[in-house]
Amino acid sequence: MVVSKEEIWNYLSQIPDPDIPVISITDLGLVRDVEVSNSKVTVSVTPSYSGCPAMQLFKADIVSTLKTKGLNDVEVKTVYSPSWTTDWISDEAKEKMRKHGIAPPEKVSSEKSALFSESKKEIHCPWCGSKETQHTSQFGSTPCKALWFCNSCHQPFEYFKCI
Repeated sequence: MVVSKEEIWNYLSQIPDPDIPVISITDLGLVRDVEVSNSKVTVSVTPSYSGCPAMQLFKADIVSTLKTKGLNDVEVKTVYSPSWTTDWISDEAKEKMRKHGIAPPEKVSSEKSALFSESKKEIHCPWCGSKETQHTSQFGSTPCKALWFCNSCHQPFEYFKCI
């Protein structure tokens, strides 16, 4: 069975992120490349950070999704360079995150906004849009998110950290 790269990308865009199921692995920019050679499909992925526990799940989901589409010869390669950055998250995904109650990264990775940075950030509340927010914990439900609180609408929320 031969399929186009475009079809493969479409299949991959239906695989949700396990931590933020309203966005896909392609929305996050984790899928770097797709190669189709005869009946073999090679998908290159980049982890969001070193040691990301979801990588094994991503790989298994890619293989199982493509197998359900009749593609049995699937290889998933991990690519570490260039390193993943929140700059690779699509604007559409950032809006989906916001609607889901997660403040998406607002600064580009080239600024001083590393994953574990303690620098003061102005994070807008995803619920009401207020910038009257405060950082409450460096880690949220995953290491790539921090906990924040909105002083305007009094809602807690997570912020997806810039890398």
